[in-house]
Amino acid sequence: MRCQWPRRPCLQGRHLTEIRMGKLVAAIGKLLCCVQVDQSTVAIKERFGKFEDVLDPGCHCVPWIIGSRVSGKLTLRLRQMDVRCETKTKDNVFVTIVASIQYRAMEDKANDAYYKLSNPKSQIQSYVFDVIRASIPKLQLDDVFEQKNDIAKSVEQELEKAMFAYGYEIVQTLIVDIEPDEKVKKAMNEINAAARMRVAANEKAEAEKIVQIKRAEGEAEAKYLSGLGIARQRQAIVDGLRDSVLGFSGNVPGTSAKDVMDLVLLTQYFDTMKEIGASSKSSAVFLPHGPGAVADIASQIRNGFLQASTHHA
Repeated sequence: MRCQWPRRPCLQGRHLTEIRMGKLVAAIGKLLCCVQVDQSTVAIKERFGKFEDVLDPGCHCVPWIIGSRVSGKLTLRLRQMDVRCETKTKDNVFVTIVASIQYRAMEDKANDAYYKLSNPKSQIQSYVFDVIRASIPKLQLDDVFEQKNDIAKSVEQELEKAMFAYGYEIVQTLIVDIEPDEKVKKAMNEINAAARMRVAANEKAEAEKIVQIKRAEGEAEAKYLSGLGIARQRQAIVDGLRDSVLGFSGNVPGTSAKDVMDLVLLTQYFDTMKEIGASSKSSAVFLPHGPGAVADIASQIRNGFLQASTHHA
């Protein structure tokens, strides 16, 4: 079984060797007056401290013997910087605006970008602060969220005008985040929740209203149909009684309508007593029972008809 030593020290040693070789090559190139400029980078060439030329990527001859040298290098790659700015809205709510600025140095104005600004990030940050703190106090908190793109465009336009003179191009400006105070966010969420609950309550009440209306319509329809059924039932009873009286009077000689009516009332009386006795949920009912009861009932009905007929006449 072979023991494998960790390779990290070997890699570190190789990396150190490569760095030393790079320094050695640079020293040899400097000795031979040669300078290498990497891709997406330009070098600033000076002669006796005065700007002379901008060197593009590649190998260049810089004779240091006659006072020429490379003062520094400037990257042309796209860079990004996030700026956090705290300000106050029109309705006195403190918010933190996070703006993302994408910028790069212009190759044709590399000398301005190298000499005119010592700290371009600080300069860009100052302009972002100025624009945001001038525009946000004019807006309500809700409008800040809605006009986020307009704020970003205002920042971009201001930066373009200011940074172009210094050799920098503003590629894109984005408002990536708007952070109100934590208490304000909580209050906004509660307002939203209350509004949704109010809408839900209205919808629930409307649904209950519809249910009650439909139930009332159903009950009205049921009562109407029940009334029609009772009316038809009574009409059928009246028709049946009339036919019975006519049929009995015709088939039994010597009987009058009064006799037939008394017989019908007596039959219904006993049927009613039978139904009350057969019902399991019936309570005690006291009725006058005897041969004279039917006569009393019949006389009461006749008297009622006679009184109604007299009053009508």
